[in-house]
Amino acid sequence: MDDAAPHAEPDLIEDWPARPWLLAGLGAVAGLLVHLVAGDFSGNDPVSAGLAALIVFFALAAGFTLRERKLAEPLIFSALLGLVMGGIAWQVGVAEGHRAGSEFAFAAGVFFSLLALPLFQAGFHRTRLATDYRATHFHVWSDAVSGGGALAFVGLSWLALLLLDGLFGLVGIDAIGDLMREDSFGLAWSGGAFGAGLGVIRNNLKVIGALQKVVMLVFAILAVPFAAALLVFLVILLASGGKALWEATDSATPILLTCAAGAFILANAIIRDSDEERSQSRIMQIAAAVLAGLILPLSVFAAISLGVRIDQHGLSPERIWGLIAVSVACAYGLACWVALVRGRKTMWCARMRDANLHLAAGVCVVALVLALPLWDFGAVSARNQVARLEAGEVTAEDFDFAALRWDFGDAGRAMLAKLARGEGEVARLAAEAAAMKERPYEFAAATAEERRANLLGVPEDKPAQDAFAVLLRQEGWRCRATCRVLELEAMPDGRRRFILIDGRDVGHLAMTESGALEQIFASLTGIDEPAVDPPSAADGSVELREETVRRVYIDGKPVGAPFK
Repeated sequence: MDDAAPHAEPDLIEDWPARPWLLAGLGAVAGLLVHLVAGDFSGNDPVSAGLAALIVFFALAAGFTLRERKLAEPLIFSALLGLVMGGIAWQVGVAEGHRAGSEFAFAAGVFFSLLALPLFQAGFHRTRLATDYRATHFHVWSDAVSGGGALAFVGLSWLALLLLDGLFGLVGIDAIGDLMREDSFGLAWSGGAFGAGLGVIRNNLKVIGALQKVVMLVFAILAVPFAAALLVFLVILLASGGKALWEATDSATPILLTCAAGAFILANAIIRDSDEERSQSRIMQIAAAVLAGLILPLSVFAAISLGVRIDQHGLSPERIWGLIAVSVACAYGLACWVALVRGRKTMWCARMRDANLHLAAGVCVVALVLALPLWDFGAVSARNQVARLEAGEVTAEDFDFAALRWDFGDAGRAMLAKLARGEGEVARLAAEAAAMKERPYEFAAATAEERRANLLGVPEDKPAQDAFAVLLRQEGWRCRATCRVLELEAMPDGRRRFILIDGRDVGHLAMTESGALEQIFASLTGIDEPAVDPPSAADGSVELREETVRRVYIDGKPVGAPFK
């Protein structure tokens, strides 16, 4: 057996001539079955989604685990994984529109699958925490390379079909093109190509083991400048007193977590599977220790950044999932610190490898639990947001009632209905949000208060003031800069008519009997040419001029299309 995978079971890395053909057939059948149960994917049937996930994950797990001997264990594992993911996909479909963040639950299930696969291949179900780290690490890398190579083969197979279709098209034969336009053929061909490519690659795992060493060497070289850059970043951040985290947008947390994950991967590329295989370069060993030590600070700063966002805007399902991700990163960072302190100069690498295996098993279980419909983060978020409103941490005008209507599932809408049954401004705004038929666009560049200050010329009467306030809340893109209102004569049916000039956009609005503003526009065909270098609403005075047609002028220059 090759040293590339000294602890992998022999029939997992040895050549099995029937493997490519068997996996190609399995992939093609899986593609046809997915088409049969899910059709063109245009519907949202939870049963179809669950069956499709069961088929896909069973086929994938079988492709990575089937061996010439001991077929029972891989088939049982694949069936269980398919059932779990099928059940998760089904409950995500059922929860669509009712439970917030269901897509994150499915992502947690996928993460569970990615961890469970190499653990099973390494025999974790038999040896538990005594599982050999080298075997687990080998399977993680070999699975990644195998999957990537199989996907590349799928792309090449479609390119070959396109070339053949063009070739036969020269002689008037369009059969290949007609097949390619059939959904069933596309899924069967892609599944078969993926299986064939996977089978060929899995028959050459010894070569992949050697390739893994090359990849580790490349990563190890990258680790040195990456560690230096992270150190410089942390020094600058600490010197600024963490100011960047207070002023940064929501992107700070994912960037910091990605850097922490990169530090983890590069550190492991240097320490490898054992002390014998560890890089002998003193500089790289120092870089590995630095990277391992930086995982926790990066994760803590990510937690601080996320905490700032939560303090400013409260909880949301996305932020709760972000807290979970930060917690996992902090657990890995803390394990690295323990390994560095207890292992000191020589043994810290071995302790870190042990921690990697234990944390992988623990996170695998946590991911599975989080994927199950045991938690409603929408309900938690809705309670937190309403508590902030009731405590006066956010005013009624600035409170995001639309989020309760659209982002927190049934729990948010129930909380919104409860608020609407109250009294005062909160009840009015809650009722208004509950009546929304579409999710209003949101723009973080300007707050609701700033946009209200930008709106000039609204008539002083309360119906007009209330109508434009509602319009700004429902259409968050309006009045991010100075905008102005002109009231025209009443329409023939008695409705009040307004023009809203927002930058260079001219909107025509009418007030309905209920007091709401609706968009209207009666253009005159053939004369709506744009003005040359038109001014904006903030540039000067606004007036109406009577011509053969009517149109808006700003400082004597026409803006917008003519209207009746």
